[in-house]
Parts: sequence; structure tokens; C-alpha cells
Amino acid sequence: MSGVHALVLIKAETGLINELAEQLADVPGINEVFSVAGQYDLVALVRVKENEELAEVISKRVRKLNGILATETLIAFRVYTKAQLSQVLDLD
Repeated sequence: MSGVHALVLIKAETGLINELAEQLADVPGINEVFSVAGQYDLVALVRVKENEELAEVISKRVRKLNGILATETLIAFRVYTKAQLSQVLDLD
């Protein structure tokens, strides 16, 4: 799994959460959007090839959507999958 992976934590206007989730899911580079409980309203999973693409997705697309109050981006250093972990830890 090469490329850049990030989670974008999003605070949104309450009445626009569902609409924003649908809009975010249509943004190229965003693979999944989760509606969540807690400090944030939505979490977007971003997968792109390079950091420049990540900056484009976050700065020029996500942050400009009407109803987004704040974002926090967590960039992944490594991505672990169940298959990879089972090979390393011999979980089979």
C-alpha cells in the first residue's frame, strides 16, 4: 500500500452533516467517509499518491465545502492491514 494515507477529522454544522458526507465521498482521493460520535462529526479516509495531492484535497476541496467548521489531518506513517499483521505475527 504505497502512497499517502490520511484521516481528516471534521467538525461540521449539525444540519449539514449528511449533505457534507455525501459531498466528501465524491471528492477524488477520499475513499470513505464516516459519521462519528465525539469531538468530531465526520472522518474522511484519504488515499493519494503524493503529499501535494493531499494538500490539494484538503486545502482546495475539503476546507472549502460549506458547513465545515474545522478540520484536523492525521497523516499515516505506516498502514497496517490484518493480512500484513498476520504474516508478521503468524496469527493464522
